[in-house]
Amino acid sequence: MSLLKKLKIWFKGWNGELTVKLMNWWYLDKKIYHTINNVYLPTFGRGITQIDHIIVSIYGIFVVETKNYNGWIQGNQYEKNWTQTFPSIKFPFQNPLHQNYGHIKNVSEILKIPVNKFHSIVMFIGENCEFKTEMPNNVLLKGYIKYIKSKTEKILTEKEVTNTIEGIKAYRKPNNYKTKREHIEYIKNTYTKT
Repeated sequence: MSLLKKLKIWFKGWNGELTVKLMNWWYLDKKIYHTINNVYLPTFGRGITQIDHIIVSIYGIFVVETKNYNGWIQGNQYEKNWTQTFPSIKFPFQNPLHQNYGHIKNVSEILKIPVNKFHSIVMFIGENCEFKTEMPNNVLLKGYIKYIKSKTEKILTEKEVTNTIEGIKAYRKPNNYKTKREHIEYIKNTYTKT
């Protein structure tokens, strides 16, 4: 893959994550919703995983996977891969619900928090993105903030919120070149085995 293509892919992903980061900052009350962006965490000796956004509140722990994709998106919650389609070509990609469930399981294992305290969100933000199959209500093209604020049942105490934030910060790997290389190697090794 050429350097230019790698840079385009990186910028597209960074731009998508920045958009969601700004929505979090502008529209979520910082006294209630505590956002941690671009989190690299260990996977208990197996490698390093990267989570776009974790939002911790009394209403639960929101784990957000951002996809800056265009084209038609097709898939369902059970399929291993989804498809991004353009007029003349199709691209398979990992089911982001499965990807995000892996993130949730990892945070759950590290911090010893039950999975039912988490909310999974997949946010597609591409300008020309359209779902061609029915998606679960936590896979979004719009309504991201509304979806978060729709969760009104208090499932964490203030102390649990504080402990969760401190735990994530304690386990969080530095956002540097070495960490990113380890993460990329983990992804390569994981997907060449499957």
